[in-house]
Amino acid sequence: MSQGFAIVLSGPSGAGKSTLFHRLKEDFPQLLFSISCTTRPPRPGEKDGVDYHFYSQELFHHGIQRGDFLEYANVHGNFYGTPKAPLLNAIQKGRIMVLDIDVQGARQMRTLLPPDFLQDHMEFVFVAPPSLEILEERLRKRGTETPESLKRRLENARKELEAWPEYQYLVVNDQLDKAANELKAILLAATCKTQRRTWPTTP
Repeated sequence: MSQGFAIVLSGPSGAGKSTLFHRLKEDFPQLLFSISCTTRPPRPGEKDGVDYHFYSQELFHHGIQRGDFLEYANVHGNFYGTPKAPLLNAIQKGRIMVLDIDVQGARQMRTLLPPDFLQDHMEFVFVAPPSLEILEERLRKRGTETPESLKRRLENARKELEAWPEYQYLVVNDQLDKAANELKAILLAATCKTQRRTWPTTP
């Protein structure tokens, strides 16, 4: 492959984006994963450069001014953003990077990035649960949600699910093996696009 590209995964919390990425990574160990930047303090066990790139507020604001982020947002007083440089480096080296970005972030990327860059280097995939009822069941099984946070996540999910037609691909994560195979097929098809391949010169 002469040019790399990125696969943007979006979908509500609990749809299975992380699980699907790890399944994809088993078949394609060369895949890169975009590590986000944040101004929130590290939680116990988190490592800088592994879980997040931890920035000060000042450093993050300088990054915004320089255009260092593909997308960013202020969430409850803390900034989160997707750095641009690792993606550009991966593309130049013919690598594939996976980005886990919410619906609002994906919309922001489509606004900030040039149309030809989006066409040549970005694939947008929406990962959906089979139903809101099953999504609620999955979130409850995590055991990490309070009644208030569960209600908020489900309300956000309803809004996010309306955005699936904005994406190039839809993967409904009903059966994990089937969904993983669909995501693998998307990656393989994206790899075979003519603008990303070279062909030997005919003698």
